[in-house]
Amino acid sequence: MNASDILTPKGLIAAAVILLLAVMPVLTAIADQAFYLDIATRILILAIAAVSLNLILGYGGMVSFGHAAFIGIGAYAVGIPIYYDEYSGWLHFPLAIAVSALYALITGAISLRTKGVHFIMITMAFSQMVFFLFISLEEYGGDDGLLIWSDSEFVDGVDVDDPTTFYYLCFISLMGALFLVHRIVNSRFGRVIRGSMSNDKRMKALGYPTYGYKLTAYVISGAICGYAGALMGNFTNFISPEMMGWTRSGELIFMVVLGGSGSVMGPIYGVLSFLLLEEFLPDFMDLFSKDAGIYWHLPFGIILVLVVLFVRGGINGLLDRWNR
Repeated sequence: MNASDILTPKGLIAAAVILLLAVMPVLTAIADQAFYLDIATRILILAIAAVSLNLILGYGGMVSFGHAAFIGIGAYAVGIPIYYDEYSGWLHFPLAIAVSALYALITGAISLRTKGVHFIMITMAFSQMVFFLFISLEEYGGDDGLLIWSDSEFVDGVDVDDPTTFYYLCFISLMGALFLVHRIVNSRFGRVIRGSMSNDKRMKALGYPTYGYKLTAYVISGAICGYAGALMGNFTNFISPEMMGWTRSGELIFMVVLGGSGSVMGPIYGVLSFLLLEEFLPDFMDLFSKDAGIYWHLPFGIILVLVVLFVRGGINGLLDRWNR
């Protein structure tokens, strides 16, 4: 993105969103509203997961309905070592990335031999297998979940238990994920992935082993999402198999599509819109009728369906048209 891109309505909005996220701890401290910092932290973590999904969905056309499994694996990579009194973040985060990448390699090697709805269903099937695996592990809480009684520990002076410190760890991680995905999709490797989404047979005819390229992208995506899961484990201090269910994967897909798949800022817009609607829509409905907020899922679903049907390219596509 060059200077001319930034000085457009779309570029200014993107810069404003990033700036707002950067100063959120200051704003919440001034307003004495720590609750909103928690919401913003959750937005950052899920945005990292959405960015990872966008790499394969938006640029590679791989609709994974089991991406939440990586979040769960990453979170358990924090919770299980802490259960055995291993508190080092230098163990937790590499373990989350490595196990998620290995899971992506094994499942991706099988899933990517299929296409379309078959790929969607097989990724969901693998995710449900992991879901039921952790339910069966009674040692780690099973269906009741696992309490994480301590945060990951890094170097002295870096207290992840401090909300502001942890927030900026998540913010820097999101910026790093955005930069990494941006560099990947604009590299020769990324051009092959995008070309494969448009016309896989043509790319193979040109001599590119697209299966290997797509598998590599799938593994990178899983590793990034596993990292987001490790952050989520530190944030919630509680993990359960429920966080890797197929409905959570569906929410991630909605976030990416809502914001605009195949765009740099789309995942952030999608997560921001999704979570803010989820958080404040019930209270807004209560203003018109008492207890109406308990039915917030209905207008929420309608809004999402209308955006998908009539706002081509999601929020990012809407900004593109405004730009022109």
